[in-house]
Amino acid sequence: MSSDSLGREDKSLHSAAGHRGRLRARLLGGGAEALADYEVLEYLLFAAIKQGDTKPIAKALIKRFGSLAGVLTAEAKALQSVKGVGETSAAALKSVALAARRMARVEVQQKPVLGSWQALLDYLTIDMAHLTVERVRVLYLNTQNRLVLDEHVGDGSIDEAAIHPREIIRQALDIGATALILVHNHPSGNPEPSRADIQITNRIAEAGRLLGIVVHDHIIIGREGHTSLKAKGLI
Repeated sequence: MSSDSLGREDKSLHSAAGHRGRLRARLLGGGAEALADYEVLEYLLFAAIKQGDTKPIAKALIKRFGSLAGVLTAEAKALQSVKGVGETSAAALKSVALAARRMARVEVQQKPVLGSWQALLDYLTIDMAHLTVERVRVLYLNTQNRLVLDEHVGDGSIDEAAIHPREIIRQALDIGATALILVHNHPSGNPEPSRADIQITNRIAEAGRLLGIVVHDHIIIGREGHTSLKAKGLI
C-alpha cells in the first residue's frame, strides 16, 4: 500500500472518529430531539461497528423498513439482509427494542390497567404496531384491574377458527381473572375493525357474561393508530 493510500485511510478514520464524537456530544447535550432518526441508528451501530462510517447503513435501514420504529421492530434476519448489518449489529438494534418493550411493560404492570390507559396503549403500540403478521393477545385482569396474564393466543386472522371464546373464558376462570381486554394488530396499518373483529368480540363478551367475566375492551393496533371497540360503541 502506498503512503498516499495510508494517508487517506488515516484521514478517513480520523474523520469518522470526529463524527462519532460530535454525535455523542449532541446526544448528551441536546435532549430527545438532538438526533435525526438515522443518526440514532448510526449511534446504535457504533457499538457493533467499531470503526468506519455507519451513516450509509443507517440510511439504508430507514429506507428498507420505513422508519426508526420499523427498524427496531424488524426481525433479526430481515435486518441482516441490509448490506453492512451482521449478527452483532442486528443484536445491538434488537436489544434496544427489547429494552423499550420492558420499560413500557413495567408501566403497565405497576398500576391498574384501566387507570393507566395511555401506558397500556404505548406498550401495545411498541410491541405490535409494526408486526408483519396478525397477532392476537388477551390481557387478563384481577378484581383490582391489575394485569394477571398477558397471553399470546395465536397468529392469523381473528375468527373462531383461531380463537375459541370458551377457551379464553376458561383460562380466565383458571387463573382467577375477573376481566379481560382483547388485543390484536392489523399489519395493513389501518386499525379499523372488521366485521369478524366485531363478531368474535361479542361472542367472547357473551360467553364471559354467563360466568361473571367482563370484557372491558377490544383494542386494535396499527401503524396509523389504534381503535377501541368500546369507544366506538361496538361492545
